[in-house]
Amino acid sequence: MSPLKIGLTGSIGMGKTTAARMFAEAGLPVWDADAAVHRLYAPDGAAVPEIARIRPQAVGPDGVSRDALKQWIAEDPTALAQIEAVVHPLVAADREAFLARADAPAVVFDVPLLFETGADAGMDLTVVVSTDPETQKARVMVRPGMTEAQFATILGKQMPDADKRERADVVIHSDTLDTARAGVKDVLRRVRGGGDA
Repeated sequence: MSPLKIGLTGSIGMGKTTAARMFAEAGLPVWDADAAVHRLYAPDGAAVPEIARIRPQAVGPDGVSRDALKQWIAEDPTALAQIEAVVHPLVAADREAFLARADAPAVVFDVPLLFETGADAGMDLTVVVSTDPETQKARVMVRPGMTEAQFATILGKQMPDADKRERADVVIHSDTLDTARAGVKDVLRRVRGGGDA
């Protein structure tokens, strides 16, 4: 039987990474979309030959340069679509391979842009991690090199938190570690049919 697919998401600074770690500690396999892209961009990654074909100057001895891709996107309005045409199918294949290997009643897909990319359609349960805007901003602004402008740009690319909460099957409140842990346990109880988490 195929595992239950849990889509986990949340805007920047909401505590999604912490919740993903809690699911992993509870024994559920967690697939991380960002980590998958890092693997694809590594020197031996599957995206390297394809990116080299469409943008040779974005590839070097360390694999695909994210900075070079950002620069290309800033210069060329067609760049993002070209990059996504390469990366999205490879990410989907990585996700499917992970699911095929998983030996658990449920798996967690940690996807920052779950709703924005339509990936929620392939999930059995969608979970959004959320907190109030003040806590979110405080968490993000202590990250090294983060500026108000960068934070605003990132938020502008993400679906508003209220919309995500409305579309989610479950909302985990990450105001504190305890509330986050309680939310994760609640999801685990649902997955495991009401047993102890």
